[in-house]
Amino acid sequence: MRRLATSALTALLSGALVAIPAAADDLPEVRVKVIGNYSTVQHVAKVEQEFWNKIVPEMSNNMVSADYVHQDLMGIKDFQVLRLIKLGTTQFGVSDISKMAGDDPTFEGCDLAGLALDIGMARKVCEAWKPAMDRAMQAKFNAKLLALGTNPPQVFWCRDDVAGIGDLKGRKIRVFNKTMADFIQAIGGTTISMAFGEVVPALQRGVVDCAVTGTTSGNSAGWPEVTTHIYPMYLGWSINFQAVNLDAWNSFTPETQEFFLKAFAVLEDNMWATAGQSTDEADNCNTGRDPCTMGTKANMTIVEVSDADREVHKGLMENVVLVEWGKRCGSECAAEWNDTIGQVTGLQIPLDKL
Repeated sequence: MRRLATSALTALLSGALVAIPAAADDLPEVRVKVIGNYSTVQHVAKVEQEFWNKIVPEMSNNMVSADYVHQDLMGIKDFQVLRLIKLGTTQFGVSDISKMAGDDPTFEGCDLAGLALDIGMARKVCEAWKPAMDRAMQAKFNAKLLALGTNPPQVFWCRDDVAGIGDLKGRKIRVFNKTMADFIQAIGGTTISMAFGEVVPALQRGVVDCAVTGTTSGNSAGWPEVTTHIYPMYLGWSINFQAVNLDAWNSFTPETQEFFLKAFAVLEDNMWATAGQSTDEADNCNTGRDPCTMGTKANMTIVEVSDADREVHKGLMENVVLVEWGKRCGSECAAEWNDTIGQVTGLQIPLDKL
């Protein structure tokens, strides 16, 4: 997954294009509406744009096409995307799934703060939890989960010097989900929840001292202009969902449904592969080195996470983050987590503490 070359991505897509056209002749003509990710998140936007504007038409012999628009250009916030899918305002949409945890804590289960410390494990735990998230999405939002992707690891971007986890105590820190808040509150920080597009002015004015986002996401959105230090203690991955309105889905012919399932499998592989490349290049981009093909060269200071801080991180994840999420999701949900993600990670949520 890591350091996957562009040629490998091309081969992946080429293989998928060979696999589908035989069925494309049976497809009726379909044009759909799609709410895409933030335009400023280059590694995501590039993959999605290519998928809807080029790959889908080519794979379907131009029988399937889309009106694809980025959510920020439409003035839509992340948590609104599933609501718009539910209403049928759009057939397809993408957003960060953990931002829906206020509606159902299940959505946060595979992206808990500190759970996955490399991109391979992040994908494994989300694959294990995908059926649970799909059930919740269908029940709460009349939507079907089609694919999952990721951003690079979510880390701390700070306006001034930070030497370790102890320096975060007392600081105002932007988060975007409850599990991050659990972690930061446990170390004595003050959490402020705000949308991605609001963070740069908040950092600039000192409304927040630090903010959590991806190592590449912050770079492409201009965060190096308002921060100086990155503390790369992982607080998750900002897992993205790709979903479709169930009524729209049920209106498609079986051939069209099969086409979309195969197409989204291609997109899913491409999103994870691209995120892997982006993760590999992030430090180069943020410190002004090559190769940096998926961001802008900056002059950030990246602070090394000490072994002692790694132990603190592990302890907080196991003893605070898992337990607090288990309380929110309930004992039955936590038991399912133990039987799925727990089997992948070797971790267990202590049900007697919920």
